[in-house]
Amino acid sequence: MTDVTRILNAIQHGDAGAADELLPVLYDELRRLAMHKMAGEAAGHTLQPTALVHEAWLRLAAPNQPNWTSRAHFFGAAAEAMRRILVEHARRKQSLKRGGGTSHHPLDECAIVLTAPPDELLAVHEALDRLAHHDPSAAELVKLRYFVGMTMDEAASALGLAKRTAESLWTYARAWLKRDIRQH
Repeated sequence: MTDVTRILNAIQHGDAGAADELLPVLYDELRRLAMHKMAGEAAGHTLQPTALVHEAWLRLAAPNQPNWTSRAHFFGAAAEAMRRILVEHARRKQSLKRGGGTSHHPLDECAIVLTAPPDELLAVHEALDRLAHHDPSAAELVKLRYFVGMTMDEAASALGLAKRTAESLWTYARAWLKRDIRQH
């Protein structure tokens, strides 16, 4: 049992002190994932991973969030939160590009990461919703790999899959998304 799963179990059993342990363990891992996702990006396309992690954590720590039952459940929720943040950022950039008139305020250390062009990110986002109706497991894997930047080993572990199974599912999901994006 991982530290995350142990802490989540303790929280579910009413251990109030366990909640204080959760943030440092998860924050470090989320920050590492965000930094890994940004590695190798051109300076003009990357901002700070801190903002992505902080915004995701704020959404995940909101009072209306369900209790996470496992590490995989948490990282699935984190992937969805990061996905939504990146999509919102891409939509803002597109509206500005199309004359939205919104003023730009630099966020210094708290900037959002956008590693894909906004058009691509929005197309993947929309196709991913359709894939989730068809194959939820494949959609979860895409969220972890594309939006969070996990390696295949990390995503397979987070989802509780064998690496070979995750690789097959990844190949299938990529082909499905490419076909769906071309059709729409």
